[in-house]
Amino acid sequence: MTLARLNNLTASLLTSKLDAVILNPGPTLTYLSGLHFHLMERPVVLFVAPGQDPVLVLPELELPKVHLFPYKVQAIAYGEVPSEWENAFRKAAQLLGLDGKRIGVEPRQLRLLEFSHVKAGAPESDFPDASGVLSALRLKKDQAEVEAMRRAVMIAQSALEEAIPLIKIGMTERELSSELVMQLLRHGSDSEFPFAPIVSAGPNSANPHASPTDRKLQAGDLLVVDWGAAYDGYISDLTRTFAVGEVEDEYQKIHKVVQESNAAGRAASMPGVPCANVDIAAREVIEKAGYGKYFTHRTGHGIGMEGHEDPYMRGDNMQLLEPGMAFTVEPGIYFAGRNGVRIEDNIVITESGADCLSDMPREIRVVG
Repeated sequence: MTLARLNNLTASLLTSKLDAVILNPGPTLTYLSGLHFHLMERPVVLFVAPGQDPVLVLPELELPKVHLFPYKVQAIAYGEVPSEWENAFRKAAQLLGLDGKRIGVEPRQLRLLEFSHVKAGAPESDFPDASGVLSALRLKKDQAEVEAMRRAVMIAQSALEEAIPLIKIGMTERELSSELVMQLLRHGSDSEFPFAPIVSAGPNSANPHASPTDRKLQAGDLLVVDWGAAYDGYISDLTRTFAVGEVEDEYQKIHKVVQESNAAGRAASMPGVPCANVDIAAREVIEKAGYGKYFTHRTGHGIGMEGHEDPYMRGDNMQLLEPGMAFTVEPGIYFAGRNGVRIEDNIVITESGADCLSDMPREIRVVG
């Protein structure tokens, strides 16, 4: 599997204007190798060039991992003296004949630490953005990847269902978040979550990316829980909004509007249509209800090994959906300083339509 992925990358390089790519520890390196390297103060970089065995620069303490690669790599190890590290990168560039060539980089992942060493080792090279080539590798998920995400969804849903009966008025957002984290682990999530759970109530729920605080849940709050699990390196990303006791009629109304918007976004998700259509379908429901200005973000983003990756459900994104693409549908309405609602599901495009991996009830549920 990983050898096929490497071959796909080298084939893409041959049709692009790139002579090589460099990867440091992160999802793409794991995708290509099946191995996890630490992102730390000691740089680790994999050089990939068509027609040659990849070269891996790494600290001596990581050398045992080289034998775990599913294909042959040439390892160049360095010791604990930082002044000697640059020489290891120079050897790698010379081994592949890369100085003066176009070496693609992953801007969202590569740090200045790694880049500076590679640049010193190949000072005459250009370093263009290789995001297009690299994101295309992981854009369409195979069946094993989809099943891992499906398992991550089931873990997340089971964990929250276990935590819901424990929600009480007077409980803090932080206490609920802590309980949810424990339940995620108990139900089988990888220990490295895709993100820290968002548990936000009342005024805090109007902040889409809130962090849990010591604010206590109060009657009349809307409670937004945005959480996810990871399984075998693949993630889920879900959101449900609850009513803490009795809530005002308008809050019940916007919950219903967001629920309908979510359904419209899911219904618009099908092969051959632009990503923009998903955003437009979800947004139209909210706009027609008179709440358009309170929907302040895109309708969704891709998921897989990362919480945010291609494709993105934005109104200007004309990229066509294809089987295997996985993403979220997560419309919301946010009244600043008052309350907010978001409902989020995970979708995978199939040959004939879309598979919604999540099935937790979307209707408003009273807790506390």
